[in-house]
Amino acid sequence: MPEEELHAIRIHLDHLLAERGMTLTELSAQVGITVVNLSVLKNGRAKAIRFSTLSRICEVLRCQPGDLITHDPAEPP
Repeated sequence: MPEEELHAIRIHLDHLLAERGMTLTELSAQVGITVVNLSVLKNGRAKAIRFSTLSRICEVLRCQPGDLITHDPAEPP
């Protein structure tokens, strides 16, 4: 099995940030997690996300979890 587990979960953080004219640094300050951790999430390298973090991101970006995360089994990474 490869070191990195393949999955079909897609993160759309870059798209949501662009729509809102917000930087990763601004989101980091408002959510209360590091830019590095947000970057890992944004680049699809996160293995998990806490519900509390997901809730806070959704509050700040005024979105639903489905706007941020989708499952696309048709497009393997």
